[in-house]
Amino acid sequence: MIGKIISSVIVTLFTVNLAYAQQGVSFDDYLATLKEKAALAGVSQNTIDKHFAKIKVFKRATANGSNKALNLESYIPQNSPEITVSTARAMFKEQQDALIALGDRYGVQPRFLVALWGMTSEFGEQKGNFPILSVTASNAYSGNKEQFYIDEFIAALKILDTNQVQYEQLIGSSTGAMGHMQLMPSQYLAYAQDGNGDGVKDIWNNQFDAFATAASMLKESGWKNDETWGRQVSSINPISSQLVGAEHTETFNDWQELGVRRYNGNDLPKRDDMQVSLLMPDGENGRQYLVYNNFRLLQAWSVKEHFLLTVTYLSERIKNPPIN
Repeated sequence: MIGKIISSVIVTLFTVNLAYAQQGVSFDDYLATLKEKAALAGVSQNTIDKHFAKIKVFKRATANGSNKALNLESYIPQNSPEITVSTARAMFKEQQDALIALGDRYGVQPRFLVALWGMTSEFGEQKGNFPILSVTASNAYSGNKEQFYIDEFIAALKILDTNQVQYEQLIGSSTGAMGHMQLMPSQYLAYAQDGNGDGVKDIWNNQFDAFATAASMLKESGWKNDETWGRQVSSINPISSQLVGAEHTETFNDWQELGVRRYNGNDLPKRDDMQVSLLMPDGENGRQYLVYNNFRLLQAWSVKEHFLLTVTYLSERIKNPPIN
């Protein structure tokens, strides 16, 4: 995943996991293999010659805290407190006309973009300033999600190949996520947009370029502007754990038969044209949600359910009460 909550962060420094070093492979040796992979992937020799010497072993800044142990009852108010809600609503109101126009252009409700903006980078205040080539190469070298980070490293080189982004601008978080909306290099490469019409696709300094890029990614992935993300529900019968999770889907009618009801106890919508998933992030005694395809597309930022449900919570707080 790539979206990161930065709340009550304690920053520490530590060296990368030396999985390859323990096998006798130095970082320079590993870079040599990355250089070969980059050339085979079509990165220009000019970009390789120009930038590989700048790549260093990266000491990562990580967010440590108690978020992992929190349930939603604590997690949501801690990570989307009232100050975040009021800031999101103020930001939306201040730029409402431009946001609505952008939402109409891409078919993505702008409240979700603003919610993601708040949750991933604290409205642009926490974008990260680490060199992406060093981050992605070092994360690949650590052996953790190696192929993922090799692909992102090569994508970052291809961004430089376009000559539209300079090396010094290619910065982001310790996970490789970049700019206002914390997008990975491969996402920028595939979906980058000029959101304000100035001829530049700058997700680092222009939030509308970042919004447009995120909206383009959601649209191309199948976002439905006439649907929302999901709803909180309750169940009158025990639900098998095998049916729980975003990877498993049933229709509303199926969930109704299994004992799932609206949160107020009323019946679910009588329809079988949507594939819906049941989430129980805190187990059967915690909150329960039915989520739709739009929610699953938000996993482009993170697969962590607590984080995504906080994003959707913030989107609802932006929506209601209506902003005039």
